[in-house]
Amino acid sequence: MKGYRGEPDKTAEAVDRDGWLHTGDVIAIDDDGYLTVVDRKKDLIINAAGKNMSPAIIENTVKAHSPLIGTMMVVGDGRAYNTALVVLDHDAARAFAAQHNLPDSSASALAADDTLLASIAAAVAAGNAELSRVEQVKRFRILPAFWEPGGDELTLTLKVRRRLVAEKYATEIAELYAQPPSGAVHEPLRFELRS
Repeated sequence: MKGYRGEPDKTAEAVDRDGWLHTGDVIAIDDDGYLTVVDRKKDLIINAAGKNMSPAIIENTVKAHSPLIGTMMVVGDGRAYNTALVVLDHDAARAFAAQHNLPDSSASALAADDTLLASIAAAVAAGNAELSRVEQVKRFRILPAFWEPGGDELTLTLKVRRRLVAEKYATEIAELYAQPPSGAVHEPLRFELRS
């Protein structure tokens, strides 16, 4: 790429003096030399201790342990530990409600269901077992909503609009770090079914 036509400032940001194109992508190189795009530089989390983390890697690791998790947004920039907002997968949540004979398959009803919460807590714990200690999700909250592609929270390609979500859910994010946590905030290894 030679640059942006008629936009020298934009070109200077993207292409350096040596001709290297700076895409803003974070990549990983495997043992065979293959490159994989793992995240965007602007999305990296830098915690209070200065550790750089890819939220996409954390989110995908946890999501792999439960089809109930449709979308997840890890929060931890400038914080002592990571937390997450969890949004249920609409189809998997509906199937879960039918399988467990739940009369209400709305996002708000399912976000408060103890059996579903235990399943999500187990998935977060299983994902955490594959992550380094600093990357682990210490608390999470299931949001009582389903996010749709092209809506406020997701692009049409299902990427989380992180800044917008952080603004829209600022209260819920603050509650993830509150001491003591509210009843809507859960910890992956400490969740127990209420008797």
